[in-house]
Amino acid sequence: MIALIKQLQAGTLSIKHLRQAYLNGKITPEEIIWSIIRRAEEDAAMNIWITPPRMERIKPYLDRLSQLNIADAPLWGIPFGIKDNIDWAGVPTTAGCPDYQYLPKEHATVVARLIAAGAIPVGKTNLDQFATGLVGTRSPYGETHNALKGELISGGSSSGSAVAVARRHAAFSLGTDTAGSGRVPAALNGLVGFKPRLGAWPTKGVVPACASIDCITVFTTSLDEALEVDRIVRGLDDSDPWSLTAYPPITAAPSHLLLPKEPLYFFGPYAVEYEQAWKLTVERLELLNIPIQYVDTQPFHQAANLLYGGPFIEERWAGLGSFIDAHPDSALPITEQILRSGLESKYDGASVFKAMHTLQAIRLETNKLLKDAVLVMPTSGGTWTREQVRNDPIKTNTDMGIYTNHCNLLDLCAVAVPSETAAENVPFGITIFAVAANEGYAIGTAERFGSAIPLDTITPSPKHTLVAVCGLHMRGLQLENQMLQYGARFLREDKTAAKYSMYKLPTQPTKPGLIKQMDGGSKIDLEVWEMPLETFGAFTANIPGPLGMGKVELQDGTEVPGFVCEAYAVSDAEDVTPFGGWRAVK
Repeated sequence: MIALIKQLQAGTLSIKHLRQAYLNGKITPEEIIWSIIRRAEEDAAMNIWITPPRMERIKPYLDRLSQLNIADAPLWGIPFGIKDNIDWAGVPTTAGCPDYQYLPKEHATVVARLIAAGAIPVGKTNLDQFATGLVGTRSPYGETHNALKGELISGGSSSGSAVAVARRHAAFSLGTDTAGSGRVPAALNGLVGFKPRLGAWPTKGVVPACASIDCITVFTTSLDEALEVDRIVRGLDDSDPWSLTAYPPITAAPSHLLLPKEPLYFFGPYAVEYEQAWKLTVERLELLNIPIQYVDTQPFHQAANLLYGGPFIEERWAGLGSFIDAHPDSALPITEQILRSGLESKYDGASVFKAMHTLQAIRLETNKLLKDAVLVMPTSGGTWTREQVRNDPIKTNTDMGIYTNHCNLLDLCAVAVPSETAAENVPFGITIFAVAANEGYAIGTAERFGSAIPLDTITPSPKHTLVAVCGLHMRGLQLENQMLQYGARFLREDKTAAKYSMYKLPTQPTKPGLIKQMDGGSKIDLEVWEMPLETFGAFTANIPGPLGMGKVELQDGTEVPGFVCEAYAVSDAEDVTPFGGWRAVK
């Protein structure tokens, strides 16, 4: 247990690792919750939580686990955070405004579905008040600090949700997204942010920002885990007027990657570093073996301008105006200024319809562009210090939405993923957009991008070779020390192509046997390492039969040296392919 807590503190709190630890009996959910409570207390000055993790609130959900079969509950014992504009029954919802708070009698639909799957809600996270902002500083509960560099903004409005995951207070957290709130905080804190198509996740139980385009989102440390949450919460709620029937997306590669043809706008104290990170990202995109096409992205910016520069701004006032009028001085001045901009606008009914017609024409144009393609943009063109935002709250916030605001008005899905590092403790991320009907294209591209290590690391130097390991040589397992003794360096987690079976060999100690199939097969988790050629020969010579070193095909189609098994050895071995990887078996 102590070893796992150390791993937790080192940054491995995830659905995958926790589930394996629970199945192996190495730790209990209660022990994990206590470690989260302690860590949240240590980070209290970062203003991550409005309702922080406390055992008295969480214990009923821990006790309930005894009624669930872990095999049937995919999120059994997995801790998650909830943005405080999403209802958790019996816990106040504030939307970042103390006077607004109410006590919901039932869970939001997505929260209820997660709890039914065994997940453990741990607290309500801080946010830009009424989800109005992209900076994470617009809260009477304090400015949420960036998880990696405290003087920088965390991003908003789902600020606390992102930082809670980045600081290992939760394995995943729910956010919301109207203009980029489920993506910008992911980029600024080095996470994955997944925003499905409109209506795919029910929004019943969410305080509306712009109800017609609001989405619930998730922050995770990996794309696989975002998709695990998606599988559980996706689907129609027939009591939710905005919900629709949306099946889990089928992952596929698009025919083209669309990149902006025009020069991009970078800003803030790391503008130069962000621009360089984008250039390196483009090089990495070129590794995906998907044709790249440079296009004029002006139509997307035209749609973005309609969100705050047209009558759609009035939808925010429609949802919250009665509260603002009835409770003077309850909202922060900057929040009220933004909300009242809808009330005080000169738009009339005809303006609304003109904007709708304009938007529909833009959708036609962008849907044609994205028919078989995805659009890739920086998630944000920069970041700011919290002090800079205080000094210029409007422009700094506006800049954060340049590459995000178009998304929901055009009903696009979006996957925000980490890319290069702009500077020390300053991550840079991209967002991959696809039309609603082609969510699988965005996911497929993100999967490939995650496997495409930048040129300076994916191609070994002439004195090194890549090595794929799928068993005891992986990090934290019994033979990792052998990799280190031979001078190997871990590069990344990856998967095989969907052509392999894995068997549990009756050896001492028990080892996996990886065999490529003529037909069928599955993806198997593995790790890719780099090893000096001068030691690779000796390392290979010491591998005991029936294992050996051969070519392993990865999910992106490339082949690298890796552990394989002779076919004769699996005649009396257990087929453990359904586990998806050796860690789940052990």
